[in-house]
Amino acid sequence: MKPIGLYLHIPFCLSKCPYCDFYSFTPDEHTMDAYTDALCAALPRWQEKIGCLADTLYLGGGTPSLLGPKRLEKLVTAARKSFGLTNAEITLEANPADRLYDTFAAFASAGGNRVSMGLQAGSDRALQALGRRHDLHDAEVACRDVFAAGIRRLSLDLMLATEGQTPADVRDTVATIDALGAGHASAYLLKIEPNTPFAARDLRLPDEDAAADLYLTAVEALADRGFTQYEISNFARDGEHSRHNLKYWNSEPYLGIGPAAHSFIDGRRFAYPRDIRAFLRGDEPLPEAENTAYLPENSAEEYALLRLRLTEGLTESGFAARFGSPIPTLWRQRAAKLPPSLVISDAEGMRLTPQGFLVSNAIFAQLFP
Repeated sequence: MKPIGLYLHIPFCLSKCPYCDFYSFTPDEHTMDAYTDALCAALPRWQEKIGCLADTLYLGGGTPSLLGPKRLEKLVTAARKSFGLTNAEITLEANPADRLYDTFAAFASAGGNRVSMGLQAGSDRALQALGRRHDLHDAEVACRDVFAAGIRRLSLDLMLATEGQTPADVRDTVATIDALGAGHASAYLLKIEPNTPFAARDLRLPDEDAAADLYLTAVEALADRGFTQYEISNFARDGEHSRHNLKYWNSEPYLGIGPAAHSFIDGRRFAYPRDIRAFLRGDEPLPEAENTAYLPENSAEEYALLRLRLTEGLTESGFAARFGSPIPTLWRQRAAKLPPSLVISDAEGMRLTPQGFLVSNAIFAQLFP
C-alpha cells in the first residue's frame, strides 16, 4: 500500500469564531495532556492495524498550536515513530493571535515544515467583524516567527463574501498575503452554518452575483502575484501545493485520528464521533452513514466529483489507470449540454473553469444525477 496521509484533529480553541461549526472547545491543561497521550497511544495501534507508512501529517483543528511546544514535539515525534514520515510534508494549523515562536521552533525541531494560519482579512476592521482574536500586527509577528523558526512553507487563509467586503478589500488582502511571505493561499466563500452566532444575526452579505465577483477577483489577484489556482479554493506558487489535501481530492488513502476526524482506508470511509470523552475512553470510529454520502463511496462517480474540484480536472489517463476504461460517454454527453464557460470537455478529460467552480454543486448534480 502506498504511503497514506495522516491527520490528527486537535479540538481546542480559546474562543469560537462566530461562523465556525467545527468540533472544538476551550481546554484546560489536564485535558490537553490527556488528549496528547491518547493520540500518542492511538498511533501505534493504527499502524499495527493498517500496516502502512505515511508521507504527510496534518495537525488540524481547532487550534493545534494551543498544545504548546512540548506536547507538539511529543506528538510529531510519536507520529514519525509509528508512520515513518520520511521526506514528509508536516503541517501545523495555528492562530496568529498567539505568540508562537517557541511553538514553531519545537515543531520544526520535531520535523515540522509547513504552517497554515487563518489570516482571513486584510484590515483590522474586517477581522473584528469576523470575530477573530488577531489583528494585522499579530499576523505580521506570527509570520515572521514561522520563518525565524526555520519553517519555509506558509499558507494563509482568506475569507470571501463577508459583510461589506469589496473587490478592493480582496485585492488588499491578497497583497498582504504576498507581503507576509506565504507560498500558498486558501480562499473560501463564507458559508453561514446552522446553530452558529452568525446564523442568528441579520448579516447583510453580498448576493450571489457580488459573491461571484469577489471570488473571481481573488482568483485574478492571486494569479497576478504568482499564485496558480489548483483547486476550487486553493492557490500555490511553484512547489507549494498542499500534498496532504491533494490526497483527499485524488481519492488517495488517509487516516484521521481524533473526535470528528474522517478516514478513507481500503476503499472504506469512517469517522470518529464528535465526542472527546468517547475518544479518551478508546471508542472506535464508525462507518460513515450511507445516507450522508452524495455518491457511493469509492465509486467512479465519487472519484470524478473529487477530481473535478481540481483545475486539472478528471483526466482520461487518470481515470483509465484507476478504473481500466475511458471516461464514460454519458458523462461527456451531459457535459456537452452545459456552457463551455463552465465546463471544458476535450481529449485530455473534463474540467471546470473558475466560473464553473462557482456553481460546482449544480454542475455535479447535472453530471451525476
